[in-house]
Amino acid sequence: MATIIGVCGSGFLKDDDTEISLIAEQVGTEIARHNGILICGGKGGVMEAACKGAKQKGGLTIGILPYQKEEKNPYVDIPIITGIGEKRNAIIVQSSDCIIALAGRWGTLNEITLAGIYQTPIVFLKDTKGFVDSFIQSDFLINYPTDYAIASSASEAVTQAIQLAEQSHPKH
Repeated sequence: MATIIGVCGSGFLKDDDTEISLIAEQVGTEIARHNGILICGGKGGVMEAACKGAKQKGGLTIGILPYQKEEKNPYVDIPIITGIGEKRNAIIVQSSDCIIALAGRWGTLNEITLAGIYQTPIVFLKDTKGFVDSFIQSDFLINYPTDYAIASSASEAVTQAIQLAEQSHPKH
C-alpha cells in the first residue's frame, strides 16, 4: 500500500514567497516520485503548490476541505468536504502515515500539535520561515511526544517521511 504523506503549510503565500512555493512544489513532486499519496487541506498556498508538484509527476492528491468543494485548488484529485472548518486538521493528521510541515501559520501549528497528540511522525522542513522554523528553534522539540526529523530539502523531507512512516507502521 502507498504511503500517505500529509503536507502542512500556509494556505496563503505572499508574492515574495515564491521560494516557499517552489519548495512545496518540490515536496509534492518527491511524494509522487516515491509513489506516495499526498493529503493536505486542499486549499491554496503551500497546499496548492505541493498538489501541483505531485500532479506534474502523475501523483494522487487528496484535499480535506473545511466547508465547500469550491475551496479546493485545481490540483486536488479527491476533494473531501468536511463542513467542520479547521477541525479538519485532525482528519489530515490521523489519515497520514507521516506529516511534512513547512512554513506555516496558525493552522500549521495546530497540525504540528495534533501530530504530537496522535503520535503521527512528522518531518520539519527547516529554513521555510513561519511557525515551522520558530518551532524548530524553540525548546518544544526537547519533549516532543512522537518521532520527528528535521530536513534541509524537499527530497530529504520525503525520504525521511517515508522512513518514519515505515518505522511507525512496519509492513508485515
